[in-house]
Amino acid sequence: MILHQIITSLLETDAYKLSMGQAIYHYFSRYKTTWTFKCRNKDVHFTPEMVHEIRQQIQAYCGLRFTEDELEYIDNIRWIKGSYVDFLRLWQPRFEDFEITEDAECGLAIETKGTWLNTSMYEIPTLAIVNEVYFRMAHGYDSLFARFKERLEEKIGWLERDELCIGTFSEFGLRRRLSAEAQDLVVRRLKEADLGSSAFIGTSNVFLAKKYDLVPVGTMAHEWIMCVGQGDHRHNPAYSNHYALDAWVEEYGVLNGIALTDTITTDCFLRDFNLTLATLFSGTRHDSGDPYAWGEKMLSHYESLGIDAKTKTLLFSDSLNFKKADAIYSHFCDRAKVAFGIGTYLSNDTDVPALNIVMKTTSCNGQAVAKLSDTAGKGMCKDAGYIQFLESCIRWRMENEPHFSRT
Repeated sequence: MILHQIITSLLETDAYKLSMGQAIYHYFSRYKTTWTFKCRNKDVHFTPEMVHEIRQQIQAYCGLRFTEDELEYIDNIRWIKGSYVDFLRLWQPRFEDFEITEDAECGLAIETKGTWLNTSMYEIPTLAIVNEVYFRMAHGYDSLFARFKERLEEKIGWLERDELCIGTFSEFGLRRRLSAEAQDLVVRRLKEADLGSSAFIGTSNVFLAKKYDLVPVGTMAHEWIMCVGQGDHRHNPAYSNHYALDAWVEEYGVLNGIALTDTITTDCFLRDFNLTLATLFSGTRHDSGDPYAWGEKMLSHYESLGIDAKTKTLLFSDSLNFKKADAIYSHFCDRAKVAFGIGTYLSNDTDVPALNIVMKTTSCNGQAVAKLSDTAGKGMCKDAGYIQFLESCIRWRMENEPHFSRT
């Protein structure tokens, strides 16, 4: 490797990977998935030297194991069970699951294939490696980091002086961070600062949550609904949320309960989010579409079920900055608990645009899976025919099926 090792602990992942991983281990350990990398920036190119470095960094990541100290930390997370901790004690990433080539328009192609238990865990470290390699090798990193620090202090000042108020928020920037150094600085500075009326409570990065005694924040991602709802070929995919949320409740009961709404559109999600589920889950997460329209829709839904929305959390996590969060908080704070997960704006804000890179599940158990979010273009599927099939299933359900029972 040309650079220092970027991922130095298996805890350097988002918390929802552990939450989903436990449920996958207990109920879906036989599932097989394929994940595909994509760079959406049209003006970004990865050189062969970068691809070689990324390959070497991923191989180094695959040499890591959880330490007993790390396993003890995981075991103390309220909803994590000893059986899963014992599995993690034996678990290791497999470099053989990766295919890394230059065969893409951007110069970098990555695909992982294997058990869902394994491939799910690769997404976040892979994206963090790609980001840091790119910014260290394509740009003058020292000048980028200097500008990053300037902007961070400016943002923190807005909260310290109560020029902006965003209530409760967490840092969600691991997958698109400038560097490990940059994300560590963000979390440290936010924890030590007096943020006025705002409250920094946690980070999605489990390693940094442990290091700075913060809450490791994260429940479920789109992959959970996609694979549970669409991976069993006997299921009608328009009921993906029904299968996924039921399995989540089976694993966690009332714990760890923020439901992601937009995997196959929020309107379809609400058909399955009945009184029982809306009561059990402590809130819902917005990740695409207009945040105000989404929030109003969720408030109306809770009201229709006779649930006091002030007891529920609306978690916003889609392309946020402090000014957007301030406006959203002001709009909803008197009617519900409002929280934010803020990512790239905190972990990779410099004079160079951040990479818009993703790694998505593209097949499960030999069949395509897809996300149809509330914003066009956020999904990723290799099979256009499957997208048409999924759309037709959802359309039929929305047009022909009566609304759900309240219970």
